[in-house]
Amino acid sequence: NNGKSTEMKPFSNTSTTLGALVSLVAVVRGLKKKTLSRSGAVAACCVGFLLVGSGLRGFVLLMFYQIASSATKYKKSLKEAHDATVAQDSTRGAPQVLACSVLAVITSLVHVNNVGEEKAISYKDDWLAAALTCSIVAHHSTCLADTLASELGILSKVPPVLIITPWKRIPPGTNGGVTLWGTFVSCIGGAFMGVGTALMDHLGGITPVQPLKLLLLGAICGFIGSLIDSILGATLQITYQDPDTKMIHHSYKKSFKQISGMNVLTNVQVNFVSVCFTMALGGMLFGPMIFD
Repeated sequence: NNGKSTEMKPFSNTSTTLGALVSLVAVVRGLKKKTLSRSGAVAACCVGFLLVGSGLRGFVLLMFYQIASSATKYKKSLKEAHDATVAQDSTRGAPQVLACSVLAVITSLVHVNNVGEEKAISYKDDWLAAALTCSIVAHHSTCLADTLASELGILSKVPPVLIITPWKRIPPGTNGGVTLWGTFVSCIGGAFMGVGTALMDHLGGITPVQPLKLLLLGAICGFIGSLIDSILGATLQITYQDPDTKMIHHSYKKSFKQISGMNVLTNVQVNFVSVCFTMALGGMLFGPMIFD
């Protein structure tokens, strides 16, 4: 089969029907569990349909949403004691959904238009197909790595340090704060996305399946993406602290104290920029290094 998927052609009757059903189920579940707002549900429905309609690898982003939602809910009350934004961030609106999906959708559609069905990653045989696929893996890996680093890293028993001034301890929840635990789970999150891609390749009949290489690509992109996100968060995203409650805030009030960053980018914009950088690195640098 020349390494191509034998199970699902892009936007065939099967993939279109599956995309519609899966996205609908995911949206209903998200609304029921209050992990999606109404605008987030509309965006997620469109994203799910287009990605699954493009091929089985589209299911990997649905894996991301499931793992990310579980991480967001995990010990939520404990996280709320540190960060005032936790409660409002637990429900994803359209901006949050699209920041973690729109580039993957565009790249997948470019793949469908210029390459066709999904195929095994080989830069020697088809550079464009391989680069697009590795970029998508990098996208998913960065999104999950950032989510796990934020949602689980805040629970670290060791206070974080600001990534640009690692000798400076800062309150948990501060933008740009890093811990060893947070860095570890970011790598694990990226690796999950690589393994998820390998699983979809196996189910789709793509040969050869390259699980170890995909795991490595995912872990590296997860680490690098989280690193870029932290640097941007420490420098271009502002963080305030309420001196009375010691809680972290991202919006200004007169009594709040600025503890890091500048008010240039929002959290959604930081996520989007870090994903852009890591997709480029994954498709044009890390991918060729790992697969050829």
